[in-house]
Amino acid sequence: MFDLPDHEILQLTKDHVFFTWSAQAKVNPIAVRRAKGVYFWDVDDKRYLDFNSMTMCVNIGHGDERVIKAMQEQAAELPYAAPGMTTKIRALAAKTIAEVTPHQALTKILFTLGGADANENAIKLARGYTGRHKILTRYRSYHGATAGAMAATGDPRRVVWEPNLMTGVVHFLDPYRYRSNFHRNNNDISEQDFARDYLNHLEEIIQYEGPETIAAILMESVTGANGVIIPPDGYMQGARALCDKYGIVMICDEVMSGFGRTGKWFAVEHWDVVPDIITMAKGLTSAYAPLGAVAMKPEIAAAFNETPFESGLTYTSHPVSLAAAVANIQAMRDDQIVQRVAGMGPVLKRMLTDLGEAHPSVGEVRSIGLFGILELVKDRKTKEPMAPWNSSSPAMNALKKYCLDHGLFLYAHWHTVLVIPPLIISEEQLKEGIDILDKALEITDKETHG
Repeated sequence: MFDLPDHEILQLTKDHVFFTWSAQAKVNPIAVRRAKGVYFWDVDDKRYLDFNSMTMCVNIGHGDERVIKAMQEQAAELPYAAPGMTTKIRALAAKTIAEVTPHQALTKILFTLGGADANENAIKLARGYTGRHKILTRYRSYHGATAGAMAATGDPRRVVWEPNLMTGVVHFLDPYRYRSNFHRNNNDISEQDFARDYLNHLEEIIQYEGPETIAAILMESVTGANGVIIPPDGYMQGARALCDKYGIVMICDEVMSGFGRTGKWFAVEHWDVVPDIITMAKGLTSAYAPLGAVAMKPEIAAAFNETPFESGLTYTSHPVSLAAAVANIQAMRDDQIVQRVAGMGPVLKRMLTDLGEAHPSVGEVRSIGLFGILELVKDRKTKEPMAPWNSSSPAMNALKKYCLDHGLFLYAHWHTVLVIPPLIISEEQLKEGIDILDKALEITDKETHG
């Protein structure tokens, strides 16, 4: 359709494209030609195993014809409708998403363009519903790059844009056992007591800030790029109880952890918790089209029955994106993807554990479903990270280069390596990537001491 010789792609990109999250002079992108299943190929026909689902989003894998066909048919029938209109696909998509929410309890759906504006709209809904202003979020979090979502974000990507961000956000600590300053000298504390200590910390923050001022607590159900931090049993249940106690809206950000990634439709289901609001994107369409959504309990929506919700998007409920979502969810049902991930989770955990036992540079491994991470350290006793906070290191850069050179595409964040493949990956394909990573870790092993 678009005639452009492969050898011109990179030059035209260099001339005209401005990249996000990048110093422009240092950008060196992979020129991708095609993708299928768990692999993609560059313009030189080099094959890569996609161990990051591109951007933690291609959950059902690349090139699924069922989703592509649904998008094509929708584009031919009706490619766009105004936000104030409704369509067959809008009605169907909202119903389909409501049906997969925990206990089917979040029955009203607001469609957005992605995860960041889903989180922004969730914040607006919570503020409008409660009449309060403050939003509590965790430090090891990422909620998006728009001004409101970035304010909610806890990690250092927020700091560079301050103070020109949304006001009213207060951050608190994550229940991050491996690096807990509360329990440095007591590794034997029970999971229940560990959860209770961090819930006490959260309640103390609520008391200091004034419960009557707090509209919502916004949390990634499982922390994503900032560490795949899996909350201890009792933590999410306790957070739900605190929200109930103080009349605070509980918002779970499932942009990365939703749609089968952890072996449940939504990660929060592992703890049988029903939040008031869930935000989603990425796996909602498996990135075949841009789409986010805010699922809410009916009482949240009812607060705007007579009072207008003063927010909107030109491309909300875009028919082609909604068609991708419905087809994606149907494909996940037909192929029993969620159940499949639940079965593959122990396989990944075993492979990561084996890497941890074989390599002294692996301080800890964590995983839930097909959502895994290796935390790399220079010294297991001191837990000195392989790269400084908010930075990289020659060893981490060399590890990433080795993986790419050997056809493994993955995401390394600071001193961690994330394993987030498409949910259709087989055990053999998983081992293919782990074997490359096994060799790459010999690079970081050389940096260990102690």
